[in-house]
Amino acid sequence: MSNNYTGGCRCGALHYEIAAEPMFMNHCQCLDCQQLSGTGHGSYLTFLSEHAVQTGQALRRELPTDSGNMKHHASCVDCGSPVSLTFSGMPALFTVHAASLDDPSRFHPHAITYAKRAQPWDQLDAALQRFETSPNA
Repeated sequence: MSNNYTGGCRCGALHYEIAAEPMFMNHCQCLDCQQLSGTGHGSYLTFLSEHAVQTGQALRRELPTDSGNMKHHASCVDCGSPVSLTFSGMPALFTVHAASLDDPSRFHPHAITYAKRAQPWDQLDAALQRFETSPNA
């Protein structure tokens, strides 16, 4: 049995497999993540992109980040489910939405990013390390 991280969209048309452990798992409270998730944060696992293979057709959108770099969102063209992210300022990274995992219980967040944008009603684990922005900003 493989211990790879696998997942994709709701309808199965866009899929990924990652043959590595995540470098970072986080909840992000930036405004972009709030608006795209429809709630107070997004939850993510980040890997080195060299270990990731994504198959299927993705709808790609580019949005600027607070740092001025571009964030590239990939979602399924058929069902619209958000699946992955890449960043122009960090091209060696591949990030997936925690809810897109075939086994979402493998998500164990290390930190909260963009805590300065937190909504008062979005209460996350107080024991997690908090970064006002991104830890690499």
